[in-house]
Amino acid sequence: MLRILLADDHDVVRRGLRDQLSAHEGWEICGEAADGRQAVKLATKLAPDVAVIDLSMPELNGLEATRQIRRESPRTEILIFTMHETEQLIREVLSAGARGYVLKSDAGRHLTEAVEALSHRKPFFTAKVSEALLDAFLKSDSNPDEESVFRTLTDREREIVQMLAEGESNKQIASKLCISVKTVETHRATIMRKLDINSIVELVHYAIRNQLVEA
Repeated sequence: MLRILLADDHDVVRRGLRDQLSAHEGWEICGEAADGRQAVKLATKLAPDVAVIDLSMPELNGLEATRQIRRESPRTEILIFTMHETEQLIREVLSAGARGYVLKSDAGRHLTEAVEALSHRKPFFTAKVSEALLDAFLKSDSNPDEESVFRTLTDREREIVQMLAEGESNKQIASKLCISVKTVETHRATIMRKLDINSIVELVHYAIRNQLVEA
């Protein structure tokens, strides 16, 4: 039995995924998450064979959730299921450890095929994503940009960037991450310095520009 975890913050999307994938003989949906943090907890607890993860989720975006799931449940294959297909995002997804990438617009044609490939430890990318990967490869010798600066952030710092951009206070972040407010303040100062950002407004714009949160 192939065990699949679904993570998307929209109930309708999860219901559609559940109906499509559970109809396949020998497949079962072992868990569902409405945000990235819940997805990590469920993946750690359930160790699914495949996790279908949306990129744009509250609390913890799909990219950071992927990094944490790969660390906590290394045998879980990650399929990113999203409406976004920028070269930068695809490179980040691969770097995070996902080996599948399907656009929501292609779900009807490719979702089952992608899960099948990942169940056999094979990567899967739709034609559009493969073209973007090729373009990214051909441009790989370009000058470092904002993306390379973002990579200097630690996993915890990237997590805090999203939470700050979503309007969480230092106290709320400290409570959710089980750390002190002082530690959050230290992380915040480091983030601002690394990104050369001076205000929360700039940070929000940065997070939207890099699709860490939705506008």
